[in-house]
Amino acid sequence: MASTTTAPAQGHTMSREERKVLAGTLVGTTIEWYDFFIYAQAAAFILAAHFFNPLGAENAQLAQVVSWASLGISFLFRPLGAIVAGHIGDRFGRKVTLVMTLFGMGAATTLIGLLPTYEKIGIAAPILLVLLRILQGFSAGGEWGGAALMSVEHAPVDKRGLFGAYPQIGVPIGMLMATLFMFGLSTALTPEQFESWGWRVPFLFSIVLIFVGWLIRRSVDESPVFLEMQQRAKESSAPLGQLFRKNPREVLLAALIFAGNNAAGYLVIAFFASYGTKVLHMSRPETLVASLVGGIGWLIFTMLGGWMSDRVGRRRTFMIGYGIIIVWAVPMWWLLNTASLPLFALAIFVLTIGLGPSYGPQSAMYAEMFPARVRYSGVSIGYALGSIIGGAFAPMIAELLLARTGQAWTIGVYISLLSLVSFIAVCFVKKSDQGKDLHVAEVHQEYVQAHPGESAPAVAGEPEATSARRPRH
Repeated sequence: MASTTTAPAQGHTMSREERKVLAGTLVGTTIEWYDFFIYAQAAAFILAAHFFNPLGAENAQLAQVVSWASLGISFLFRPLGAIVAGHIGDRFGRKVTLVMTLFGMGAATTLIGLLPTYEKIGIAAPILLVLLRILQGFSAGGEWGGAALMSVEHAPVDKRGLFGAYPQIGVPIGMLMATLFMFGLSTALTPEQFESWGWRVPFLFSIVLIFVGWLIRRSVDESPVFLEMQQRAKESSAPLGQLFRKNPREVLLAALIFAGNNAAGYLVIAFFASYGTKVLHMSRPETLVASLVGGIGWLIFTMLGGWMSDRVGRRRTFMIGYGIIIVWAVPMWWLLNTASLPLFALAIFVLTIGLGPSYGPQSAMYAEMFPARVRYSGVSIGYALGSIIGGAFAPMIAELLLARTGQAWTIGVYISLLSLVSFIAVCFVKKSDQGKDLHVAEVHQEYVQAHPGESAPAVAGEPEATSARRPRH
């Protein structure tokens, strides 16, 4: 079987199938994050008033804290979604899981746009809102892992970081789409129209994106690594059980590596806009313009981070990114607190210089950390746990720190310390992981060691004597 994952890439010209794979992974993650960001921005501006009315009447800041909590609660269900999607992905393929998660996420987002408010149906409104958030979190738990692996497993060995950056840039692109939508509505409608019905429009638009994403993803071929695994005999136990028996270290590292980036990212996604509007009394369009500047920076530096990781190493690229976040997380509040749009936007843009290198190489690094048989489960669960530690309640924690201390720079200390933990976790990733063979040779080697005297099952069309180990490039 020809290897697209290990072939040298000198003079490599991207094939039509590779372009389709990258488009499919990019579109899916963009739609997923558009859905998430629309909710995050609605949580910043609207949801406290419409779904948590009694709290808002007594204490507006408490209502905002609860609104942020509703944003974070879906992350608690990401690991469950990652377990289910990872098991399906490892057993039946990356492609079927990607389509399944796309529909789950989009359906939940569309239904939020149709949900009656507290004034109409009382306590049922926040309950239904939370249930739909849980469905979003469950669906998102399996989305990223499949997209990341589809991109990396199709990549030439020395372009894994660059290929793996494509699903990553779905985050800033989704943010740009959501922010542009909110900005357009905020400027085209009166405040009364926006709060009455305008905020629902971006949620309902998700149904269009689902259809577009499905058309693109249905044309993408299955990952070559998974196809090879299908050809091999069933020589191991269930992937999930094997993951926790043999790779707990990698799952823990994956979670900790993502935590700092995810926490800082959710400030860019939602908290800064809310802070600018409600604390600094900037206009909503101003804070959304600053968010757009942040999204553009995040897009540029994420692609740059993926490209850099193929040249200077994934660990070093991550360390550069986290180093920038650690240093900038506190001083940036001096610029933010000026309430000047240029300085406010500059503070966010500089933060994205660190966000990109600590996010762009993630797909490639995670794929190389786990053996093929449990790779989907490993990267998905590690990513999901990292999102709980990091971004799930980052806006809520930021709001609580602000309420307790009255000093915004304390939020920067929180982000800096969490990023330091991620920096240390990156140091424990093996340098030898980068560039390793992503095929299932290692699984066959384990089989031979566990069953002395037996021949490892061969790949169809490959001599049995060579099936246990492939040469590494």
